[in-house]
Amino acid sequence: MMRALILILVTAAGWCSVAGALEVKYWDRLPLAIPLTVGQERILMLDEDVRVGLPSAIASKLRVQSVGGTVYLRAAQPLAPTRLQLQSVKSGDIILIDIEALDGSESLEPVKIVAQPPAPDVESAQGSAPAATPVPVVLTRYAAQNLYAPLRTVAPLPGVRRVPLGNSIAFSTLLPTERISIKGLAAWRLGDYWVTAVKIVNRGPGKVTLDPRHLQATLYAATFQHAYLGKAGTPEDTTVAYLVTRGGDLKHALLLPPADAGGGRS
Repeated sequence: MMRALILILVTAAGWCSVAGALEVKYWDRLPLAIPLTVGQERILMLDEDVRVGLPSAIASKLRVQSVGGTVYLRAAQPLAPTRLQLQSVKSGDIILIDIEALDGSESLEPVKIVAQPPAPDVESAQGSAPAATPVPVVLTRYAAQNLYAPLRTVAPLPGVRRVPLGNSIAFSTLLPTERISIKGLAAWRLGDYWVTAVKIVNRGPGKVTLDPRHLQATLYAATFQHAYLGKAGTPEDTTVAYLVTRGGDLKHALLLPPADAGGGRS
C-alpha cells in the first residue's frame, strides 16, 4: 500500500520542476527578514507589481528594481538592518521587509513572497477532497503548487490550512546516513493528514539517490521532486520532498531524536 501510494504521488507531482532553489516566505502582517550579500543580487518574486519604499539614507547604497512583480535588490556595501515597504500598484496593500547586507560569498536563493490566507474551518476537511483522489495526493499537489506555481494558478482546496512548521533542526535525522542538510519550507493540514515540504541539499562530493524507504519517520506517503541529488555545488544538488503524515505533524513522526544543533545539519 505504501509503495503504491508513493508511485501515485510521484506521478501527481512530476509535472512540477524546481529550476534552482527557492525560499518561500508568507506575509502575515509580520515583517519578513530578507538578508543580502554585498555585491550579489537577490530576487523577490510576488504575484503583482509593487512599488518599493526606500529610505533616502540607503538610496545610494542599495540598487532596487521592480519589474512585473519581481524585485531585484543589490547592496553595494554592508547595510544595517533597514525596513523597506513593498506596495501593491493595484490595491495599495503593503508588505514590510527587513533587509540587512553583509560581506560574504554565500549565494542567496530567490524569495517567493505569498500572502497568508485565512485559516478555514477544518471540521469537515476529510470530506472536502474529491472522493476519487486520495487526500495525500491532493495535499502533495497543493503543496507543490503553493511553492512553485504562480499563486493565481493554485487550485483552491476547501478545508486545507497552513500550520506552523516548528524548528527545522528536528528534521536533520530524516536521512542520517547521507551528507545532506534539510530545512523545513512549509506545512499544511487537511483533516487528519499533514504534508510537510522540506528542502534537501547535498553537502557531499558524490551523487545521492533518494529512496522514500530510507526516510527515518513514520510516513503515510513521501514524494521527492527529483530522484537524486547531484554533488554539492552543482545546480542539481537541491530538491524538495513532500512528506505526508497522519494523526500528527512530521516532527512527531520522526523515528530518531533531533541532531545536536552544533552538528552542522539544519
